[in-house]
Amino acid sequence: MYKKAKSNLEALEKLGASLLFGVDATKMKLHIGLKMRKFDRIIYNFPHASFHGKEDNRLMIKKRIVVMDMICSLNFIVQSSIHCSCSMHRDLVHGFFRNASGMLRANGEIHVNHKTTAPFSHWNLEELASQNSLVLFECVDFKKEDYPGYNNKRGAGSRCDEPFRLGACSTFKFRFSPTAMKMSRIVCHC
Repeated sequence: MYKKAKSNLEALEKLGASLLFGVDATKMKLHIGLKMRKFDRIIYNFPHASFHGKEDNRLMIKKRIVVMDMICSLNFIVQSSIHCSCSMHRDLVHGFFRNASGMLRANGEIHVNHKTTAPFSHWNLEELASQNSLVLFECVDFKKEDYPGYNNKRGAGSRCDEPFRLGACSTFKFRFSPTAMKMSRIVCHC
């Protein structure tokens, strides 16, 4: 648990914030505290499906492949490993977009802060967004100072209070667009 979690929550309560716990980003529109609410902005800072090890550790990623043809070339194994690793994260972000797109007010925005180097760039946020009627309207460099009080931390484990290395990252800004899904479908069928 984060060392400052309790004091942060108390400070937020004093400011009148609504605190919700146990919210699954892929099912948040069903949460009792969110069911009937609409938002101007929904921000997801550095989504991650979580697993132990480094993102680019090929041995860690290869452990996630259930079946591997012994005749495959090394190139195929590496490509499959990247796909498999990204799949968990893509499923998480896809589920988030599916839920968040229905929770926006008119002209509302979804902002996703995300690393832009490999393997993170393989998540294809724009594609996942378009499958959920969202269109990218702006992509800017992530600036931590735009989020006062935000500190990037690891998600869990004994090192949860430690920051993770940000590196190159951007803020991807999406809006609802009924034509985004139609365009995505056209691209998928070609």
